[in-house]
Amino acid sequence: MKRIYILLIIPFSLIFFSSCRDIMDLQPLDKVSSGVLLASEDGIRVYFANLYYQAPFEDFTYNRVGFHTGLVNTVGIHPDAQAGNAVNSEYNHLVDGENFPWWNAGYKLNRDINLLFKEIPNISTLSEDKKNELLSEAHFLRAFTYFALAKRYGGLPIIDVFQEYTSEIDLLKVPRSTEKETWDFIMNECDEAIKFLPEKRSGNDSRRATKWAAYALKSRAALHAGSIAKYWNKAPLSGEAVSLGLVGMDESNANHYYKLCIEASKAIMDGGFHGLYKANPSTVDEAIDNILKLFQDPNIAPEEAILVYGYGKPGSGHSMDFWFNPNQTADGAPHPGRMNPTLELVDTYESYQNPGQDSPIVTTANGNINDYNGYSGDKNYLHFDTPFDIFKNKDARLWSTVILPGTEWKGNTINIQAGYIQPDGTPVIEADKASITVNGVTYHTFGADSWKEYSGFDQQHLAEMTRTGFSFKKFLSPTPVDGNSSLGFSTNDWMEFRYAEVLLNYAEAVVESGYSEGGAQTIAKDALNETRKRAGHTTNINLTIENVLRERRVEFAFENKRWWDLIRRREFHEEFNNTIPKALLPVLDLRVSPPKYIFVRKHIIRGVPLSFDKRMYYGPIPGIGSNDLIQNPEY
Repeated sequence: MKRIYILLIIPFSLIFFSSCRDIMDLQPLDKVSSGVLLASEDGIRVYFANLYYQAPFEDFTYNRVGFHTGLVNTVGIHPDAQAGNAVNSEYNHLVDGENFPWWNAGYKLNRDINLLFKEIPNISTLSEDKKNELLSEAHFLRAFTYFALAKRYGGLPIIDVFQEYTSEIDLLKVPRSTEKETWDFIMNECDEAIKFLPEKRSGNDSRRATKWAAYALKSRAALHAGSIAKYWNKAPLSGEAVSLGLVGMDESNANHYYKLCIEASKAIMDGGFHGLYKANPSTVDEAIDNILKLFQDPNIAPEEAILVYGYGKPGSGHSMDFWFNPNQTADGAPHPGRMNPTLELVDTYESYQNPGQDSPIVTTANGNINDYNGYSGDKNYLHFDTPFDIFKNKDARLWSTVILPGTEWKGNTINIQAGYIQPDGTPVIEADKASITVNGVTYHTFGADSWKEYSGFDQQHLAEMTRTGFSFKKFLSPTPVDGNSSLGFSTNDWMEFRYAEVLLNYAEAVVESGYSEGGAQTIAKDALNETRKRAGHTTNINLTIENVLRERRVEFAFENKRWWDLIRRREFHEEFNNTIPKALLPVLDLRVSPPKYIFVRKHIIRGVPLSFDKRMYYGPIPGIGSNDLIQNPEY
């Protein structure tokens, strides 16, 4: 019998067990046969740890280059910086079809998973119950893998057995299934995972999939499939892949997938194992603090965190703090300030005074929010005592996600100022560094003399400075990160699935399908309002698609969901059609005494128009010259 050797590539931060001395002492040290490795529970844990490391967790180290790349370069390529929630301080990007790839690595992982289906039934030391549990976990990982592939490429070659390599290459080639067949395969894999996965994990296994993680994956994947079916005709493509059904689905399939999403979500909602962390804050300030802590350490919230991807010791972690702190709190990192939330995102957050509506930042007496032509002396600007007064009554999640001008962070007042208006009315905005003395007080263009004492708009230090008027907060450590002059010293964990997503998946699937059985419309409205209530809202809003999508955007900002929401709903080409992202400029008005702040809505400095090509709803399949697969449209 041919012996299959496995090369272990797992980092120690992800190993699920405390000791594997016997396994790791085997010869040769860089290869272990599958029969030996999978003969013990420690060996099985090693193997599963390797699979989880390869799995497509779109976490802190994920960006447009791929997975596990954040330690190398996160500059300008965070998915939310490509999807309208942020821009990079230095670069203008809109990805093309070559970005966010995951084909070769995906099928390599699938092969490693398929080995489990070959080997586990033959392991005599395992009970039948344990075999069933491990096989269900393998089904979860295969569903997770195929979901990541399907949302990138559409219909896929479905390889569900371990292929033995042979010199007859044509025997190994598997043609693409239709997109619908692929989504149905993923749904079935989720069902197989649900069958025997445990409801709860603990100890060394606490970060492995549970039954609820499998339901959460099915909820997410079914919503994605339903959206593609419903909205395919918003951006139809043509060509052989379309005519064969390899990409695209008929709208008549949408409600089938929405119902699967509803059922999977409801199973978690009724399961009694998961719920929102700190669901009932007594004040908005408490809500802000609760939400900050949830993302700084998701391990405090086992009720919300359905599946967590863990990070280990400093140096082998991720680099969110390294790249994304504002300039003033860089903690020694040489390249801070790269993530600049956009005015479009900030405008989306509700006001407690006007629930159920976007609450755009109003800067002038006439309330015109569509003028992005910059400062004009003819406009009657509203005046504010502090640079954050204009955001009063905005949703708690804005304050916990975005660093607003003049707010406190790590014991510093974050100084974001784009300029001033001189007493004679001359504007000095987004200009060279300058100063002026008025009534014995010296004022500086960017709010301070030293560039280390401010965090915005200085083009002499453009890479470290926000150009939108906002900096980033979500996920960042509230205290200095030791070793932050080097990459990989952030160690907070990532929630791949959390309960809030389940609630909003349910709400979206119900409102999109019109599903009403079992009081679903009422349950969906309650689900929509639960996440808002956790953010300090006390007024319920109606179940509409506009309200659900607003809630998704603000609840999941910077959790790498915005990109796929725009993809699955075929909205990307509408959002990015010669689009230049927007900024809000705090400007000190020295014409009044004492000086007050005005704000200018405008396009970001150095911005260029960005457009999304419809072909990019699917990525190009590599290697078609040798694998004989039909390519996706327009590649």
